[in-house]
Amino acid sequence: MKKSLIYVALSTVLFSLMEIALKVAGNQFNPIQLNLIRFALGGLVILPFAIMRLRQQHHRLHLADWKIFSLTGFLCVVISMTLYQLAIVYGEPAIVAVLFSCNPVFALIFAYLILHEAVSRTDIISLVLSVVGLLVIIDPFKLTDPIGISLAILAAATFGFYSIMSQASSLKVHLDGVVMTSFTFIAGALELLVLILITKLAPVAQVLRSVSWLRMFADIPIMTNVNLANLPILLFVGVAVTGGGFAFYFLALQQSGVSIASLVFFFKPVLSPICAFFLIGEAINLPTMIGIAIIIVGSIVTLYGYHVQNRDEDELLEK
Repeated sequence: MKKSLIYVALSTVLFSLMEIALKVAGNQFNPIQLNLIRFALGGLVILPFAIMRLRQQHHRLHLADWKIFSLTGFLCVVISMTLYQLAIVYGEPAIVAVLFSCNPVFALIFAYLILHEAVSRTDIISLVLSVVGLLVIIDPFKLTDPIGISLAILAAATFGFYSIMSQASSLKVHLDGVVMTSFTFIAGALELLVLILITKLAPVAQVLRSVSWLRMFADIPIMTNVNLANLPILLFVGVAVTGGGFAFYFLALQQSGVSIASLVFFFKPVLSPICAFFLIGEAINLPTMIGIAIIIVGSIVTLYGYHVQNRDEDELLEK
């Protein structure tokens, strides 16, 4: 248990610094370029753990596996994380961090709709509290940042959808979360690279430049500003935050299960705004603090539900 809590602590700190690091790095890189570099490095960092798991399971990857990685990679890296990266560009890192931490709420909804999983009373309470917390943070009557907030919510929703599709796919091909995540990141980075190369075609770039809000997608750079001066922030974003954060999360998941690993999303909404305040001077207003508190209560309800469920299952096994 002690080792699991260390993994949770490391993952939480790294995930809590994610939005700030991406905001800082975003000043030097195109957001799509940064997304490519981040997940290419992250997938390679987790790859040794994935290969180890494949050897333990005596499993060789086949074409069917890569089709699944292509789907989950497109959902995660190309769609969700692109929306997430753009949300950081247009919004405040602390708000994006809190809104994105609500992705388990969307995962719960998709699990019910797609996998037909039962929804418990604690799940419903947590869902309601999280939605209330989101509304308090967003404050629709005084909305001043509609683009950043909308992108963050879309990123959380699509990441929730990716999580469920990844779960369903892993059950289908009998691959664990570490393997799915590593090869999802790698496949998604390759897909994103293809799309970036397409934006470099003269006719495509010309069309994108003709529309004001699409100009950043024209002739997206790949290696521009990748130099020794920017190497520390790139390594931190790709290796530490993305690769290390997910690696420690999955190590906690393997050691103690979902109830302990979920503590990452319990602490992240608290720690991210604090980090943003001290590191980049981002203010935390009263509605945001109230919304965070409500979402935390929702997380506690979810954890309590996991605890009760596990306790009941253990009691049944003992009988």
